[in-house]
Amino acid sequence: MPSPRTVYACQSCGAQSPKWLGRCPECGAWSSFVEELRESPRPGPRSDRSRGPAPALVPLGEVEQDRLTRFPSGMPAVDRVLGGGVVAGGAVLLAGEPGIGKSTLLLELADRLARSGRRAVYASAEESPRQLRLRAERLGAAASGVLVAGETRLEGLLAALAGEPPAALFVDSIQAIRSEDLDSPPGSIGQVRHAAHRLVELAKRSDTALFLVGHVTKEGTIAGPKSLEHLVDTVLAFEGEPESDHRILRASKNRFGPTGEIAMFEMREAGLEPVDDPSGVLLARRRGGAPGSAVLPALSGSRPLLVEAQALVVPTAFPSPRRMSVGLDPNRVILLVAVLERFARLPLADRDVFLNVVGGLALREPAADLAVAAALISAARGVVLPQRAVYLGEVGLLGEVRPVGQTEARLREAAAHGFERVYLPKGSGGGAARRELACVELATVDELADAIGV
Repeated sequence: MPSPRTVYACQSCGAQSPKWLGRCPECGAWSSFVEELRESPRPGPRSDRSRGPAPALVPLGEVEQDRLTRFPSGMPAVDRVLGGGVVAGGAVLLAGEPGIGKSTLLLELADRLARSGRRAVYASAEESPRQLRLRAERLGAAASGVLVAGETRLEGLLAALAGEPPAALFVDSIQAIRSEDLDSPPGSIGQVRHAAHRLVELAKRSDTALFLVGHVTKEGTIAGPKSLEHLVDTVLAFEGEPESDHRILRASKNRFGPTGEIAMFEMREAGLEPVDDPSGVLLARRRGGAPGSAVLPALSGSRPLLVEAQALVVPTAFPSPRRMSVGLDPNRVILLVAVLERFARLPLADRDVFLNVVGGLALREPAADLAVAAALISAARGVVLPQRAVYLGEVGLLGEVRPVGQTEARLREAAAHGFERVYLPKGSGGGAARRELACVELATVDELADAIGV
């Protein structure tokens, strides 16, 4: 057997180099090269890939359609994020910060599935079965029929599942699984890629719903090779502020449903409890009578949410003023600041601008532009915006305010929570929901400044 050789592998894209590099030449990541052993597959018979019949070429319209087999997870909020339920044979990757509650969420899912009569196997590679039992007792899931496999070897896990494949398999975590076919340590790019490929192959072959727990890096991206995200069908992110009890489950990729769907949970002593009214939670601690606060009816997947955008404008102590944002695209913030300086006569060239979306949400849709502009105008002028008003619209580089999609659903959410006025672009729809709110139509951002009294 050949002796293993040390190489340096990029932990972002998997590129290899015989020496350490400060910056990856493939993906551009800095300080991402880690020393590890070169992958050395065990000797054995190798199949000749050139043999076998050639695949038949079939017109797209004649391809047989297979209906997806879905079943409820027992947690309606999770079913909505997954696109309507758990898909048999689907592979789901759940990523999040340490201690955010990934294991708690999956253990509750396994408990619900086991109680419904489905065979659920929880492969605990990071915790011992005893530790998992303690967590299950706290969650009230110790009496369920969840089958536990305290195994870190990939081959041992596959052998245990060979007899009777489960309806759902939970692997916690993929970075802790190690294959004996490779000499590299657990968590290396080769091990993660190989283990994920074998597990996904098992899931597709046996119609097992596969849930993989993935670690994240200090930058917040999913650890391991980028091919891990391409390999699975669904990528879920479990997010939340460390000092908050609320958690957000978000789908960033879903081959079986829409992306952008979110579900909110509250972390309690007995586990995760779904939040039925996320808008009410996000606005619960909103401070009234303070400038720099604007509410927007954002759209997360198919669900409208009322979100507060906060702005702080202060004189700068630096030659170049700062433009910092949390939850918003920083490049779009820079464009909005320039538009407001030019068309709304807002003096921001010598001031620092700070923006934040309350609740830890990340907004990437242009519909948030008008609310961000209103918050900036309010903070810069020191004017308090109307307390029961929402702002909805996209702002162009020429200062025009443009309509956005699904206006009626957004306005219904605002009216349901007691808001009375909406600032929106001219020509916007809204249907019957417009009759429940006082609508202030705007054509340009300078009209926004006049409408809010600055």
